[in-house]
Amino acid sequence: MQKTCALLSHPEVRLLTLTGPGGVGKTRLGMQVATELIPVFCDGVYFVSLAPIHDPALVLPMISQALGRREVRDTGDRPMFEHLRDYLRDQCLLLLLDNFEQVMGAAPLLVELLEACPKLKVLVTSRATLRVRSEHTFSVMPLALPDPRRLPGIECLSQYAAVTLFLQRASAVKPDFAITIANATTIAEICVRLDGLPLAIELAAARIKLLAPQMLLARLGKCLGILTGGGRDVPERQQMLRSAIQWSYELLDENEQRLFRLCSLFVGGCTLEAVETVCWHIGNVSLNVLDGVASLIDKSLLQLGEQRSLHSKPDEGRPFMLETIREYGLECLLASGEVDAANHAHAAYYVALAEEAEQEHGGTQQGIWLERLEQEHENLRAALHWLLEQEGRESAENALRLAVALWWFWTVRGHVSEGRAFLERALARSDGITVAVRAKALNGACMLALNQDDYDQGVALCTESLALSQALGDKRSAATSLYRLGLVAWWRGEYAEAQTLEEGALELSREMGDKAGMADPLLILSNIAFAQGEYPKAREVEVLRLVARGLTDVQVAEQLTISHRTVHAHLSAIYSKLGISSRSAATRYALEHFLL
Repeated sequence: MQKTCALLSHPEVRLLTLTGPGGVGKTRLGMQVATELIPVFCDGVYFVSLAPIHDPALVLPMISQALGRREVRDTGDRPMFEHLRDYLRDQCLLLLLDNFEQVMGAAPLLVELLEACPKLKVLVTSRATLRVRSEHTFSVMPLALPDPRRLPGIECLSQYAAVTLFLQRASAVKPDFAITIANATTIAEICVRLDGLPLAIELAAARIKLLAPQMLLARLGKCLGILTGGGRDVPERQQMLRSAIQWSYELLDENEQRLFRLCSLFVGGCTLEAVETVCWHIGNVSLNVLDGVASLIDKSLLQLGEQRSLHSKPDEGRPFMLETIREYGLECLLASGEVDAANHAHAAYYVALAEEAEQEHGGTQQGIWLERLEQEHENLRAALHWLLEQEGRESAENALRLAVALWWFWTVRGHVSEGRAFLERALARSDGITVAVRAKALNGACMLALNQDDYDQGVALCTESLALSQALGDKRSAATSLYRLGLVAWWRGEYAEAQTLEEGALELSREMGDKAGMADPLLILSNIAFAQGEYPKAREVEVLRLVARGLTDVQVAEQLTISHRTVHAHLSAIYSKLGISSRSAATRYALEHFLL
């Protein structure tokens, strides 16, 4: 670690790539280095996991998400690269990009970013070098091993990194386990047989709870002797790691193997609820999911990360698979013949989750649900990709439903370009789909287009949505379309057209008794009035806000520099339009419609 820290601390080293085979400990080393260098980078050190993605175009959005700054979100008004460049230009900051081998096409963008941001440094972990200018590389070697022909004493033996890791992981599953004269040689031989690969050692050590070291070595030796005869084009250490994972998998009972395969379907982890739901849809899993997940964690086939969930306790964990193990799990899932059913169940769960979250759009739980969707973003992406690749009306409709339910999340969290691309793909396959779903999708696509200042496309989408909603007699959807069309007209300065559209939206909302739906058209009508010099109408909104804040008529008059009589006239007009008769009702209306 000291060598890597020293290398990255050198002024000329801006891009450092840690290379090595899967399971050799690149991520572990990268995290250690990043932690050690926190005091050096005054603007922060940020970890960006690229394991869940394979599209180079998503690298910059992933960096933006990790930074968590409003300034770098995709608002659609200009390229994401420009947002990041402008924010990072003066930042003394380190980015740790993990698993870059899956998105090599984004390497040139890193170089451009580094050239534009002189205080930025990037630490990359990858199975291959990026092969770009200014890159420095560091080969991550396996953990230090003792020489089995000349083993030192127990105290010296336990100082070798491979042996230390084995002992740590073994004692985690069997607290009374310790190195002794009787087992020292065997432990050393196990580490040597596994080439000092950290992940392979962890998988083997997790079996100490059931197998004594000598039995473990015997089983491991027999299994590796059979399994390492892989393709000649596969590096020897990579064969060793794969063999260790396969050996761990084959020691599972049938139900655990099935649960392992299903867990590999989730990208970036999942909740226990998600695993249970998928298992229930697949059927024939008699193993208790909670017990099964705990067992896979004990065997190091699953890890436990932080869980942020509506329904979880603060200390509830989020199971996830290391990418190397997940790759093997997906191969097993494909070979099992269950992959289609599993993907279908996975997609169905996330469609339901997204639609449940959409119900909280604008509600008191909106912030919590946004966090939940952000944490499940990779699974939502995976579900959308799978649904869009399938044939048939059901998959096409589910893809559209999922995309529709996420438009607000994409907008608020700065994933506008990605969301728009998904919705366009889903709409392109929407022939024969339920008209109501298509109308709603067009409305969502309209908002994403407007967020990117594509007014012409937004109007076209919204006009089509309005026609479908009116044909269906769906007043709520029609009111939404009228409001958005009026919004664009107002932005363009077409005040007469905007007023007609907003009055239509307001009338439909009144007919439904939808007070929340009345708020937006009223606000735009107020803005139109103000823009046209009709100050009394615009003043009504200002008066309502001040009254709702508890100001008396005299205080409102002082605040707006108008007479007490004028305030009274505005209040009379407000009461009449809203069908209310008291200040408390006016306050309640303002609170309900977010006018404060």
